[in-house]
Amino acid sequence: MASPLRRATRLAAATVMVVGLFAQAGEARAQSLIRDTEIEAILAKNAEPILKAAGIDPKSIEILIVGSKDLNAFAGPRVMGFNTGLILEADDPNELQGVIAHEVGHLAAGHSVRSGDMNQAGMRPFLLTMGLGVLAALAGAPDAAAGLAGSASYFGTLGALGYSREQEARADQAGAMLLDRAGLSGRGLAEFFDNFRYQEVFDQARRFAYFRSHPISSDRIESLRRKVQQQPHYQAKDSPEALAEHAIMKAKLDGFLNPQVAITKYSEKATDYPSRYARAIAYYQLKEPDRALKLIDALLGEQPENPYLWELKGQILFEFARTAEAEAPQRRSVALMPDAPLLRLNLGQTLIALDDKAKIAEGVAELNKALTQESDNPVAWRMLAEAHDKLGQDGLARLATAEFYFHIGDKRQALVFAMRAREKLDRGTPEWRRATDIVLVAEPSRDEMRELAREGSTRPARQ
Repeated sequence: MASPLRRATRLAAATVMVVGLFAQAGEARAQSLIRDTEIEAILAKNAEPILKAAGIDPKSIEILIVGSKDLNAFAGPRVMGFNTGLILEADDPNELQGVIAHEVGHLAAGHSVRSGDMNQAGMRPFLLTMGLGVLAALAGAPDAAAGLAGSASYFGTLGALGYSREQEARADQAGAMLLDRAGLSGRGLAEFFDNFRYQEVFDQARRFAYFRSHPISSDRIESLRRKVQQQPHYQAKDSPEALAEHAIMKAKLDGFLNPQVAITKYSEKATDYPSRYARAIAYYQLKEPDRALKLIDALLGEQPENPYLWELKGQILFEFARTAEAEAPQRRSVALMPDAPLLRLNLGQTLIALDDKAKIAEGVAELNKALTQESDNPVAWRMLAEAHDKLGQDGLARLATAEFYFHIGDKRQALVFAMRAREKLDRGTPEWRRATDIVLVAEPSRDEMRELAREGSTRPARQ
């Protein structure tokens, strides 16, 4: 039986790694916060020229992917998020860039969320609150899950995004300007909204979430169309590379999220890469690993330097209890893309599952490398705790567990495990100081503070 953590990431493991499930306030449909190196890279590439045109450093923006059929997108000072439903509805990269430009237009215009100070608080923490609450439950921490779920009422502000028609018109104008400044056509911006013109006549409850928060009107669409048609770059076309990446992104999402549909949608006779990619993923999701691996091996024969194919092959082998076989393709994916932390996380997970102390130690090194880039990744901390435990490194295992709880927002459990870690770690080491810091920021009790005071540890260590 898989460990609780592996069940938590099972939906798409690390190729599309689900951080946790949550329910959007006021809606029954389940959603998921998804991690995928390839899709995040494609979305970031689409956003980069628009962010630069707005004077925003693209590296300062974190891309979030929300697994939901509903159309929605959002942007904050540090994050930009896309529902999978919106990605799948975008016909081409230019339409997707139109939505990005519109959302960045809200930021450029200084628009705030009407119901809740979301921008000040930051998007990522409350997006993760409910998702990580379920992760905590699956990882055997029901108390932490209850606390996180209880605090997730704040998460409901995502469903309360709302702008006035005047703000929408201003964001349209700003978005059109940013697209032209970036050398991109505004056609997709106008066409995306025109595709959903019918939403104007629906009552509020029947509209897509995006059009509940972003009111649409025929007058607004026509005004936007006139604006973009007059711009110098209106006739600019998507590059063949951008079109190919867009098709791959949609095929990948279809394969993971709609496998039964993908088997029909992407014909078995089709020879193009996205179709075969989608079918391989769909077979994996439908628990037909041999058919999936056969397709992947054929694709690797054509693209031997594609890290995402190696990643997918390794993940399938790992998920279907062929752990030893998974190591080689996962090593290959990391070698081809050494700066991708999720690929290292995959490899680390496999190495610590091999029950070989040398391999486990190497797995620890891989997880630590991943954490240098994503220090707030709770899944990596949980895996690291498991690895240190297998190596008999009790202090480090407790510290990694404290980090896990710290990054899912459960201060009490973080404090408990940090205190236990301090008992096992050598005083004065960086690890001992880190455990002390966690205690100090986790609201210790008076007795715990007195204990720290007696040993002179009442100030956080300097970084």
